[in-house]
Amino acid sequence: MKHLMYILIITLSVLSCKQEIKIGAKEKPLTIAQKIANANGYEHWNKVSKIDFTFNVDRDSSHFERSWQWEPKTNDVTLITKNNTISYNRSQIDSTNIKVDQGFINDKFWLLIPFQLVWDEGITISKPVVTKAPISKKQLNKITLTYSSKGGYTPGDAYDLFYDDSYIIREWVYRKGNSDEPSLINSFENYQDFNGLKIALEHKKLEGNWNLNFTNIKVTLE
Repeated sequence: MKHLMYILIITLSVLSCKQEIKIGAKEKPLTIAQKIANANGYEHWNKVSKIDFTFNVDRDSSHFERSWQWEPKTNDVTLITKNNTISYNRSQIDSTNIKVDQGFINDKFWLLIPFQLVWDEGITISKPVVTKAPISKKQLNKITLTYSSKGGYTPGDAYDLFYDDSYIIREWVYRKGNSDEPSLINSFENYQDFNGLKIALEHKKLEGNWNLNFTNIKVTLE
């Protein structure tokens, strides 16, 4: 009888410990940055072996473009323009390729801003508020992304990101050096799916014939 009571006590203790572990192991709630990244397919990113894209800016009758191939697992980058092809690795930046890398970082930022929210270091993200978006005039959620004044190619810059209730970015305001006045206001339009990654192909201003857009996107999975 004593032996049975001993076994019963041990069993109850084990069950109690398991319950405490289960309660104590509650997952932390996702941050706004993680929710925005996930809404754009971030769970597929670890399978991406290469991404190709062409960055275009069309202003009135003028056209600018440059194409990139990026292998994120090795950080090998290739720039392809009408006149040149340059390959380098981002672990070996020097005076011969820093200008090219600045262009890559700029274009990648436009392409994958939802993921940059969880990738980038030295940033602060404000608490969300609901406010009127500058272009559509719709009530959207807004967070402000601010970069540290030290390090990086554009230290101290700030972005006001306007996103809907599905955590999809619809507009942004870029403020150079965290100035009070906007440096650029544009939309996020024409979202399409590329092997699970949701990417906005067009960014337009409220006024003027200006469209920053992406073509030739190809996402290669392992």
